[in-house]
Amino acid sequence: MKNHKACIIGAGSSGITTARMLQKNNIPFDWYEMSDNIGGNWYYKNPNGMSSCYQSLHIDTSKTVLQFDEFPLPEDAPDYLHHSDIYTYLNQYVDFCGLRERITFNAEVVVAELTEEKIWRVELGDEENHYYDMLFVCNGHHWSPRWPSPAFSGSFDGIEMHSHDYLTPFEPHDMRDKNVVVVGVGNSAMDIASELSQRSIAKNLWVSTRRGVYIFPKYILGKPADKFTALSPGWLPGPIQRFLMDVSAPLTVGKMEKFGLPKPDFRPSQCHATVSGEFLLRAGGGDVKIKPTIKSFEGDHVHFVDDSVEKVDLVIYATGYNVEFPFLDKALVNVEDNQLPLFKRIFIPEYPNLFIIGLAQVLPALMPFPREQLKLVEAYLQGCYTLPSVDEMHRITLRDQKRYTGHFYKAARHTMQVDSIKYAYEMKKELKEGYKRAQQNAFADPFPAIAEIFESSGDAVKEVLERVSE
Repeated sequence: MKNHKACIIGAGSSGITTARMLQKNNIPFDWYEMSDNIGGNWYYKNPNGMSSCYQSLHIDTSKTVLQFDEFPLPEDAPDYLHHSDIYTYLNQYVDFCGLRERITFNAEVVVAELTEEKIWRVELGDEENHYYDMLFVCNGHHWSPRWPSPAFSGSFDGIEMHSHDYLTPFEPHDMRDKNVVVVGVGNSAMDIASELSQRSIAKNLWVSTRRGVYIFPKYILGKPADKFTALSPGWLPGPIQRFLMDVSAPLTVGKMEKFGLPKPDFRPSQCHATVSGEFLLRAGGGDVKIKPTIKSFEGDHVHFVDDSVEKVDLVIYATGYNVEFPFLDKALVNVEDNQLPLFKRIFIPEYPNLFIIGLAQVLPALMPFPREQLKLVEAYLQGCYTLPSVDEMHRITLRDQKRYTGHFYKAARHTMQVDSIKYAYEMKKELKEGYKRAQQNAFADPFPAIAEIFESSGDAVKEVLERVSE
């Protein structure tokens, strides 16, 4: 095989899905994980410090949209899995696929750079170098906490922490009988505020938000809410899809002002959905109190922009995460305002042997998203899909970015928004177009060095032809 290989960075759900695709295609690969086990974000108390799991966390999307087709969840699995269930499931899947022995654990990639020969040099923490034809980056995007910028003025004598470090009402700080402010109204903020606001825990719990929010239930008519989302076909034009959501959502969620929240200054379709089955109950019952954004700190007092002042012991910032690739040169992968333009959320056009997998804010669920990405990557590696020109990829990326995020209000959480159902539909169309380009290119392999892996392109071409004909 002349030692031509792919490299995978990260053994979370995206890395696992990537490894399975390469395994099925007999493409040799090395797989590096900086922790001592797989699971990434779903590894509670992950020793690498990069998991954002808290003990009570349940996923906000139902089991039907996240399981692997070849390894279904048990029929008696709950609709909304606890993080420990997902962690166990991912470990079982890795063992089912025989992938565990392929992983090098406790191996941190400190540098990944493209050489003049367009080969990836990957340097590990032990300063050992390895060289690869392809690099798959699966390092996730929920591990580098984003703090309010600029920081609030004044000095706070209490404890400030990010939701990334929250574990339980007692870890890393004992929050019983404390006055707590949670900043933000995303999914983590909803979960943490709901948990801490129980009368047996916090003395007072305030949620600070600078704008309104629509909070969607986990169940509608006794069924997981995302089952109704799945009814929207991928071919449905975006404006119609958004109109239907804007009409139906108020009937589902009601008026947020009745729960003390500010009236949203945007439509339901203009934001990433916040999902909670408990928060509105807590707010309606008076356990959660709503405040506007923080204006300043003064000792153990927090001043809000409505001129109210509260004595506070602890502030939790549930303000999201930064997108970072610490091992990649910023001249190569430049993230600005938490945005990295990618062709089909996979490719940087100038570097066709670099694959960014799982980097998206996906509705209804992230875990199935890499599988759709890798269908195209698989065809690409087989020579059955050819990329457009670099200029064309940039043009399509701008168009896609506008289509997926142009209707959202401006916020860091909306720079990578993707509708997974529409994405899957459009990827089939792109696969067809790329197949036509590959035909014109006589199905030339993008990486001649690994072409010998495929005994014959005939079967691969036939399989992709059947796929694009669906």
